[in-house]
Amino acid sequence: MAWHWIGILAHLLLQFAFIIRVLLRPHRLPSSRIAWIAIIGALPVIGMLAYVALGEVDPNRKIIDRIRRAMHDLPIPGASGQGLLDVAAHYHLPTEMVPLFRIAQSINGYPAVPGNRGELYPDSEVAMVALAAAIDAARETVHVAFYIWLPDGNGSLIAEALVRAASRGVVCRVMVDDIGGRHIVKSPHWSAMQHAGVRLVRALPVGSVLKNLAHGRFDMRNHRKIVVIDNRIGFCGSQNCADAAFRIKAKYAPWVDVWLRLEGPVVAQNQHLFATDWMGQVDEDLSPLFADPAPAIEGGFVASAVGTSAAVRYAAMPELFATLIAAAQGELMITTPYYVPDEILQGSLCATARRGVAVTMIMPARNDSWIVAGAARSFYRELLDAGVRIFEYPLGLLHAKTMTIDGHITLIGSANMDRRSFDLNFENNVLLYDAAFTATIRARQQSYLGASSEVTTEQVDAWPAWRVLANNALATVGPVL
Repeated sequence: MAWHWIGILAHLLLQFAFIIRVLLRPHRLPSSRIAWIAIIGALPVIGMLAYVALGEVDPNRKIIDRIRRAMHDLPIPGASGQGLLDVAAHYHLPTEMVPLFRIAQSINGYPAVPGNRGELYPDSEVAMVALAAAIDAARETVHVAFYIWLPDGNGSLIAEALVRAASRGVVCRVMVDDIGGRHIVKSPHWSAMQHAGVRLVRALPVGSVLKNLAHGRFDMRNHRKIVVIDNRIGFCGSQNCADAAFRIKAKYAPWVDVWLRLEGPVVAQNQHLFATDWMGQVDEDLSPLFADPAPAIEGGFVASAVGTSAAVRYAAMPELFATLIAAAQGELMITTPYYVPDEILQGSLCATARRGVAVTMIMPARNDSWIVAGAARSFYRELLDAGVRIFEYPLGLLHAKTMTIDGHITLIGSANMDRRSFDLNFENNVLLYDAAFTATIRARQQSYLGASSEVTTEQVDAWPAWRVLANNALATVGPVL
């Protein structure tokens, strides 16, 4: 009997210790703490095991420390050492642009830089053909980072272009996420690239899952999509290195993405993001790359790169989203495949709609994550009540992550509006100010809108009680996931 009571007491003490850890752990919203305490209290054994696997969001500290050292040691492209830049004084932008570019600069130190040019490709196939052609034209360096890389048509196209580039003496560095890139790593293309002299890295290596639990969540991933060629041409967006058919999740296809080609000084900032990630994994100094940044283009737009991860401050991405949303005066249009907001982001969208801004959100009608889909729809009623118009895109998985504001401001890149992008993943975006290029992105958003169906308050009210219950339950565990 004594051993029985000792076991119960030990269990309660362990449960109490986990709850104390939840309360003491820094950088956690109250909703997340409450969710974890509820799970540990209601399902003690499962809850404590789940917390070990998912509760600590710090990745391998060695890699993060190396990335931070690289961020400190490498020269920051465009930085003048004068603190946060005043784009109104320097570039004659409207004064309301000052806080937007300042919040972006506060994340990585990348100031807004003028003289950039962008091109948006019409679809994934054209984008990947253009990328392969740019690699074929490379003379000095090709740097490639993708979250997912499949050995399909587009994946093979890029791998073969890299083999050709390395074979003619171009220095090629390739980085894929260790989970998202597992298919290409296991394919003959990986060994072919290695044999040709392409320098290869598997970012955030998983190794033994049990071993890595000691370092925090193994599902904290490098979600970035960055290509930089000869320090002059950059590519970014939502596009993974794969066909739109996306054969690993073919039933949701086609994947509908945006892919942007950039020229100008902002390319060096994307290069800096790649270099800091690379130096976090490889003992190689890439500082010589920043001796000759891309020159400004006459009449080009002002832009800055934004890279969020565990190596920069907590909650940087939702801060940027909320600041941009709050800046909208007439129109705000957003496309995102995954919407699981924190309280600040949801409140910002509702407040912006309530003050008369035309807020439109476009999301996929069918999502590859039923958990995210249910959680997202739990927020629909509050958004609709505030005046946000919600549309669902039925022609595949709308994977584009775009935001346009008042016809002049664009944010485009890899970050979703969900907790994974906020707290877990390495992301890269570009913020720019330009009416002409924003009109191009806005036209693409309009094409999605034209094919979508609007979600009405009447439709949401007609959902059966079990669906509302399921959606709200999934949203409740959102802070945990």
